[in-house]
Amino acid sequence: MIIFPLLVPGYGGNQIDAKLHKTSTPSVYCSKDSDWFNLWLNLEQIVPLVVNCWVDNIKLYYDNVTKTTHNTPGVETRVPGWGDPEVVHWIDPSHNMNGAYFIDIGNLLISRGYDSKKNIRGAPYDFRKAPSKCCKCLSTENLTLKSASISLDENRQYFIDLKELVEATYETNDRIPITFIAHSMGSPMILVFLQQQTSEWKEKYIARVISLAGAWAGSVKALKVYAMGDDLDSFLLSGKVLREEQISNPSTAWLLPSPLFWGGNEVLVTTPKRTYTMGQLEQFFNDLDFRNGWEMRKNAMRYVLNFNAPGVELHCIYGDRVPTVEKLIYEKDDITGETPTLLMGLGDGTVNRRSLRACKYWSGYQTANISNVVFSGVNHMDILKNKKVLNYITRIMQI
Repeated sequence: MIIFPLLVPGYGGNQIDAKLHKTSTPSVYCSKDSDWFNLWLNLEQIVPLVVNCWVDNIKLYYDNVTKTTHNTPGVETRVPGWGDPEVVHWIDPSHNMNGAYFIDIGNLLISRGYDSKKNIRGAPYDFRKAPSKCCKCLSTENLTLKSASISLDENRQYFIDLKELVEATYETNDRIPITFIAHSMGSPMILVFLQQQTSEWKEKYIARVISLAGAWAGSVKALKVYAMGDDLDSFLLSGKVLREEQISNPSTAWLLPSPLFWGGNEVLVTTPKRTYTMGQLEQFFNDLDFRNGWEMRKNAMRYVLNFNAPGVELHCIYGDRVPTVEKLIYEKDDITGETPTLLMGLGDGTVNRRSLRACKYWSGYQTANISNVVFSGVNHMDILKNKKVLNYITRIMQI
C-alpha cells in the first residue's frame, strides 16, 4: 500500500526569499534595492564581510502593542515553493551540500517509485515565527498537562493552507491518507495543527506522523541562543553577530524549555551570586536587557502548555547520548554581553533527552499507536540521513 508523505521542516528547514527597497543599510557593502533573491539559505551572504547585511534583511522586529513581528523596513519576504518538496529537500537552491535537508528521505522515496511532482509534498513556512497569542503572564506554578482551547495568530494562514494541501493531496492520490514526516520544530508545529482538527477529519485524512528529532518540549539550546547566539557550526562566523537575528524570532522563544517538563525550581543558569530557575526566566531576560524575548515567550505559552495528544498514529524517532547543552554557567554576575560556559547533558546535540522523549506522555491519552524508537549516537541533523533511520522509515511506510 502506497502512503503519501508530506514533509514538514523544522527551524531553518526551508528556503526564504527576499526583495529589497530600503532607504538605509548597516554597511556600504549592503544593497538597498533588489528583485527577489534567496535569503535563506544563502551561503554567499553569510560570510564575514556582508553578514551584517544578511542579518538586517532577515531579522524581525517585535511590536509589543500588536504582539506581532515585521521585517526590517524595506524588506519583503516570502516562502517559495508551497507544496513542492524541492524547497525542503534543499534549503540552499544551489544544492550546496551544506544546504541538504530532506533530500536523503526524498531520494529514498523516489527510488521506491514516488513522484516528487505528485505524491511527495512539502509544507514550508516562515520558521522565524511561531504560534502565538497575546495573553497575560502565566505562572509556572501548579501547571498540568491540560489546557484550554487555543487560537492561532501569525501562523494562522499556514495552518489553513496546510489543511487544504492535505485534502488536495488526498484527493489526487486515490483518497489515501497522508503521512506527515516532520523534523525538529516541525513536530510541535504539526501537533498544534492536529490539535485544531476534529477526530473525524484526522481519521479520514491522516495515516500517521513520523517525527524525527521532535523538539516537543523545547530545548535549553534556545536559552543558549539568547545568551550567546549560534555560529551555525562555522568557524568563520560569530554567534554573537548572528544572535541579533536569532533572538528576534518568536520561534526561538517558543522553543525554550517547557515548564511541563522542566520543574519550576530547576536551575538553568548560574552566576557567582545567583541562579535562574525555570520559573525565573523573566528575570533572566530582564538581566540580558532583552525584555522582548520574554514578551514573545508569553505569547507562545498557551501553545507550550497545550500538550494534548495528536490523536493519530505516531512514530517518535530520535537520537540520544550526544552531548547537549543543559545549563549555562556565567563567571560574572552581570550577564549582559558575557559568554557563558555550557554544561552538557544528554540528548541529540540540539534537543534535550526529556524533550525528545516527551511524546511518551501521550501513550495513555490516545487509542492510536505511539512508537518510540531511539538511535544512540545519532545527532539532530544526521537523523535525516542515517541509514538505520531511513530503513526504519521504509518499514513504516511499507515501501
